[in-house]
Amino acid sequence: MIIFENGQYQEQLQYVSSFLPKDRQRFLITGASGLIGSCLVDSLMFANIFQDGKYEVFALGRSEEKLKHRFSYANRENGLQLVQGNICDKLKLNNSFDFIIHAASNADPRSYALYPTETLLTNVLGTKSVLDYVKMHKECRVMLTSTFEVYGNAGEKGVLTEDSVGAIDFHILRNCYPASKVCAELLCQGYGEQYDVDYVVGRLCGIYGPTMSQNDSKAQAQFIINAQKGVDIVMKSKGEQMRSYCYVIDAVIALLTILLKGKSKEAYNVADEKSIVTIADFARIAAGMGSVGVKFDLPDEIESKGYSKPIDIKMDNAKLKELGWNAKYSLEEGIKTTVSILKTLYRR
Repeated sequence: MIIFENGQYQEQLQYVSSFLPKDRQRFLITGASGLIGSCLVDSLMFANIFQDGKYEVFALGRSEEKLKHRFSYANRENGLQLVQGNICDKLKLNNSFDFIIHAASNADPRSYALYPTETLLTNVLGTKSVLDYVKMHKECRVMLTSTFEVYGNAGEKGVLTEDSVGAIDFHILRNCYPASKVCAELLCQGYGEQYDVDYVVGRLCGIYGPTMSQNDSKAQAQFIINAQKGVDIVMKSKGEQMRSYCYVIDAVIALLTILLKGKSKEAYNVADEKSIVTIADFARIAAGMGSVGVKFDLPDEIESKGYSKPIDIKMDNAKLKELGWNAKYSLEEGIKTTVSILKTLYRR
């Protein structure tokens, strides 16, 4: 079974559809096969296939094979066009878009450690490629998906608002990710100021959900994958630091809300105020959903290079909520649903 055919997932996609624009729109989604990008494409395709939607969706990714496998349920007749390409290259599409959601990025710790150069260049050159396109197509609004990691060590000072500022230690190689995301945001600011590009930024907290890859090395992903497989969760630290989390469906609705209602040239935190727990508590909840245990083990050398400094990350979402967004799925419900859906996809 592919995830789009899962009944639980389709119910959630139907929920997302009520937040989509009401008229015909054309979207370009980069990083289309990733955690966020794939859920966005699925949401738009669900509206097209089951609700007479009229959206045109261009799904861009590096691997044509991966795109074809992930979106095997749809084609041009459904409004989907697959675009194979490297986002770092100039966008050679001869189409005009109403919206571009730029979600292409290495986004897991193992990738930061193994491919730091590619991680940095994808975030910087990829964002430049998108902005160069929008510079020439002023009718288009672009959204950059950013990260809580741009705040650096600001979490040590308390709850993070969009104005929070913290240092990022450039002596640590894994910080190629947050540093390049800061640069991507600054590129947006530059293009907005110099060329009047219409952009918004969504700074994502710890997102989880059934669209994540089985190779995702983020802690919350590994906890859920272990629970799904029925094997004990292995903690690489005591996990005492607090983290903000958000279920992928709620995160996608938040991004759509920012895209449609957000103020131009502004950033918004994407986080659920009711889903702030310690990493260890997240692991325990996931373990309970999979009826497995929690064990503690030290990371290997490569893994440790990908880990960030253990500080609290509690994100304020008041600015997002002013746009009318509220999370629907509790942490327990989101984890339970994710484990349930993944079990149907990866039956052993």
